Amino acid sequence: MNLIVFGVNHKTAPVEIREKLSISDKLVKEHLRMLNSHAPDIHEKVILSTCNRTEIYARVSDVKKGVESLKRFLCNYHEIEADTLKKYTYLLVLEEAVEHLFKVAASLDSMIVGEPQILGQVKVAYKAARELESTGTVLNRLFEQSFTVAKRVRSETGIAENAVSISYAAVELAKKIFGDLENKTVLLIGAGEMIELAARHLVSQGVETILVSNRTYERAVDLATEFNGEAVKFDKLHDELKRCDIVISSTGAPHFVVRKDLAVKVIAERNNRPMFFIDIAVPRDIEPSVNDIDNCYLYDIDDLRNVVEANLVERAREAKSAEEIVVSEVSQFFIWLDHLEVAPAIVSLRRHVESIRRKELDKTLRRLEGVSEKDKELIEKMTVSMINKVIHAPVVNLKKKAETEEGHTYLKALRYLFGLKD
Repeated sequence: MNLIVFGVNHKTAPVEIREKLSISDKLVKEHLRMLNSHAPDIHEKVILSTCNRTEIYARVSDVKKGVESLKRFLCNYHEIEADTLKKYTYLLVLEEAVEHLFKVAASLDSMIVGEPQILGQVKVAYKAARELESTGTVLNRLFEQSFTVAKRVRSETGIAENAVSISYAAVELAKKIFGDLENKTVLLIGAGEMIELAARHLVSQGVETILVSNRTYERAVDLATEFNGEAVKFDKLHDELKRCDIVISSTGAPHFVVRKDLAVKVIAERNNRPMFFIDIAVPRDIEPSVNDIDNCYLYDIDDLRNVVEANLVERAREAKSAEEIVVSEVSQFFIWLDHLEVAPAIVSLRRHVESIRRKELDKTLRRLEGVSEKDKELIEKMTVSMINKVIHAPVVNLKKKAETEEGHTYLKALRYLFGLKD
């Protein structure tokens, strides 16, 4: 039995290649059906396709034949030349394949280590394959265990605790100042991508009141509608500031949108209740001296980058602990797999030695003359007893070793030494 992973990811292929090989969620089942029909040598398969990877996880009898089938499939259905595909794909077998999936599910193989989205994508891919009955005993166990690995990594390490995007870092800083954000009012100045990302993070943290102000009022309305917020006309911005606990600004304006004198007035109108300003614009939107005002906390994009860089270092440190979990779980998977394979291996061994015994016995009996039926029976019993005693120790020891991390090695050795094919 062979487990393989064949595909491309952000480490091996540029975006133009990943785009060609990308398979949307709507088409994954169609592609699985194609593989089921045209690749009978691939017994189980799961297709995982995201913006950063397209990978096929499979159980195959023969690695070479299985990979050739997958290559033909990707070339035929994605209109890509075989020579081009060869430059960017990778093949992982057995332990490497299992370790890879566990790292993918735990977000140790992501472009941003620790990002949570990939686990959900792995679960969706697995669900699609199960619904089409494209998985069996082995891949079912493998993917279910990958979810356990991801859960252990998140609960036993701090890999997901530190913000590694500017927008997320901004929200994390707000939490440190205010603690609970649920009852806070947030003003978003601008409506670009970073502002939108910040809004998503804020909503995920329980913020319910979001105001959006933008020079193009229609864009403010669109973004506010998306988050059940309220659009504010840009020329009325100063009137609304006193309502806001958190202000996040990214407009691209050539001058300050919020000056110190305005902030002094606003904080007085708020009876000195704290305000948190996050300026992620270049050039800056908020006058730096706002930070000198009591109960005003101002962070600009450089402050946030410093937070992100420190957090990336911390995530790298936590990733080492996470990889120890992966190594342990890989060993556990192969202990399970060895138990699954040990019975067929023993049956194969008995069949093999019985075939040899029968051939040699028949050959010998043909050469002997005048041997009675009773003597033939005694000779046969003797050969059976000899064979059973010869294989007794290997069988007992193999069963014992199947319960250890060395089991897979011993199973492979048994198959190799006795020339077992199945």
